[in-house]
Amino acid sequence: MASKVVLSLIVLAFLSSKLSLAFPGFNFGWGGSGSFRGGLSDLCPEFYQFSCPQANDIVMSVLEKAITKDPRMAASLLRLHFHDCFVQGCDASVLLDDSSTIVSEKRSGPNRNSIRGFEVIDEIKAKLEEVCPHTVSCADILALAARGSTVLSGGPNWELPLGRRDSKTASLSGSNNNIPAPNSTIQNLLTSFKRQGLDEVDLVALSGGHTIGVARCVTFKQRLYNQNGNNQPDQTLEKAYYFGLKSVCPKTGGDNNISPLDFASPSRFDNTYFKLILWGKGLLTSDAVLLTGKVGKTMELVKSYADDEGLFFSHFAKSMVKMGKISPLTGFNGEVRKNCRRVN
Repeated sequence: MASKVVLSLIVLAFLSSKLSLAFPGFNFGWGGSGSFRGGLSDLCPEFYQFSCPQANDIVMSVLEKAITKDPRMAASLLRLHFHDCFVQGCDASVLLDDSSTIVSEKRSGPNRNSIRGFEVIDEIKAKLEEVCPHTVSCADILALAARGSTVLSGGPNWELPLGRRDSKTASLSGSNNNIPAPNSTIQNLLTSFKRQGLDEVDLVALSGGHTIGVARCVTFKQRLYNQNGNNQPDQTLEKAYYFGLKSVCPKTGGDNNISPLDFASPSRFDNTYFKLILWGKGLLTSDAVLLTGKVGKTMELVKSYADDEGLFFSHFAKSMVKMGKISPLTGFNGEVRKNCRRVN
């Protein structure tokens, strides 16, 4: 009898080691609760607790250098996670370059000449591969980098579920169709978010990510010169702000000139973005319509977040966790890429 018990334990230990190799972070949690943890389908904050406990420290060390050198990078990395999750789920498909089998999402309308930060992700991945080879997925790196960028900019922290795996495919059409355009109406925005399982609170809270970063002239030019197809500016723009934007963004040319999304504190994660919207100084149509679209709940949320930064931070953190759970690949699905730009 004793020998059978020993044999069973050996087999269980063998299976555990095999699963740990196949699924870094997977473990039979023989802790105080005796619970079976790190399951094959659920994301959990402790996913790399044993396979790569220093993962977040490595991410943060690279981010600190990158954001000190270029404060805009925080917003770029936050946006990269958003543009990933809205296409095929949070699977790092946005990082894939063109190849014989992949048409890169980097070519899509919302991404071309716009998304950036790939070299920072490459550096994080290279450092993680040195310390914990074949362990931390690129999809999880994007989620960790988005949280780290928020924290380093003065924003909230949150407990981040991990365990995503990387896709072997990309979707150019998904990228063109699923990422909300900067000139979206409030109904476009609500529909786009609902398609991803996100509600009005998520829409307004996540839009608050525009408290950091910049936008190119091409994304807001129509507001200055031809908002409704009548060669007139958007009447909801505050006048002095409107004239300032015209000096940055001429009627012809200058499409790649940039303007801060939150000109009052462009590198600090705070609630000023919502105050500016109330004052008619939201940069993009998609920012302004959160108030002017006259949808009761979104209007009230803009006012609430403008009044209460703590409430905004709390909702933003919850909505980032929710967004990070859009259709992740887990268990036997996908892979852990060695290089985030190409499939293994």
